[in-house]
Amino acid sequence: MSSSEGKLSLSSSELDLDRPNIEDYLPSGSSIQEPRGKLRLRDLLDISPTLTEATGAIVDDSFTRCFKSNPPEPWNWNVYLFPLWCFGLAIRYLILFPVRVIVLTIGWIIFLSLVIPVHFLLKGHNKLRKKMERVLVELICCFFVASWTGVVKYHGPQPSMRPKQVFVANHTSMIDFIILEQMTAFAVIMQKHTGWVGLLQSTILESVGCIWFNRSEAKDREIVAKKLRDHIQGVDNNPLLIFPEGTCVNNQYSVMFKKGAFELGCTVCPIAIKYNKIFVDAFWNSRKQSFTMHLLQLMTSWAVVCDVWYLEPQNLKPGETPIEFAERVRDIISVRAGLKKVPWDGYLKYSLPSPKHREQKQQSFAESVLRRLEEKS
Repeated sequence: MSSSEGKLSLSSSELDLDRPNIEDYLPSGSSIQEPRGKLRLRDLLDISPTLTEATGAIVDDSFTRCFKSNPPEPWNWNVYLFPLWCFGLAIRYLILFPVRVIVLTIGWIIFLSLVIPVHFLLKGHNKLRKKMERVLVELICCFFVASWTGVVKYHGPQPSMRPKQVFVANHTSMIDFIILEQMTAFAVIMQKHTGWVGLLQSTILESVGCIWFNRSEAKDREIVAKKLRDHIQGVDNNPLLIFPEGTCVNNQYSVMFKKGAFELGCTVCPIAIKYNKIFVDAFWNSRKQSFTMHLLQLMTSWAVVCDVWYLEPQNLKPGETPIEFAERVRDIISVRAGLKKVPWDGYLKYSLPSPKHREQKQQSFAESVLRRLEEKS
């Protein structure tokens, strides 16, 4: 009985951590006081429009915390620690960062000096050319991970090339793909980007069979769905990798999985990725930071530490819908990676109101409740 009570108290405390605190939005020096008189139905009806808006603000707040990066706790707050912090800063920016730039530059020189001859000289030998290009893509990904001093621990059997299987993983940053790619040359489903990332997509990553789409193009969904079905039928095609959340989440939560990967009629192989934030937060907030700046942040940190679990393959059960199948796989990944499940569609991230507008609504709600309680006191 005591153990069950302990579990209940633990779960309630965890829920409290995710529950917005109204007092955070009150004016400084104010607090909520208990009303002295009885609160009647008409009193609640007077503020019912505000309650409706407040509910939306609270829901929105619980959604947006899935896409917020947690700033590191400051530890250089006294005269003893500040010199150590400065010393560490100098090591990271003046020693580690230049060395990492050199490592990445050497990697690109080796990669380009090999991939260009392979691509043009082996055009008549498609099987050998694909194998060489696959090895070279894995090589450049290894150099990328080395440029962050990546410490990655892989658990479980390494993926193999088999028809009628698809790999799905939780998504924190574009570096998820690089970390997985250095071990196995996956063909990934990814949003089409611009700039130097888009150039890599349209040239180098095309060689491993990657498929690109654009969220703003509705017709792309049908084209991608057809390419997915064709890809999983090929015996010699690289394993297919999909991030079914459809967007980057901060590695503390998992949002709803899109059902596309789960209605292909093939085996689904879950992959759980968990980053250790002791040295750097690997979450990429694409709305606030370019991928170039994200890479610079990783290259000026001490290290990128993470665990990758290749989990047991799953198949659609009799009577199970693709949506239920997606939720079951999301449960498996969330439990293994220690993520909190939330019932939100990640694509809502691209149609969010501005944080300033949301905070104004929350402030308005807090002031209305405070004013009403003061009137009854």
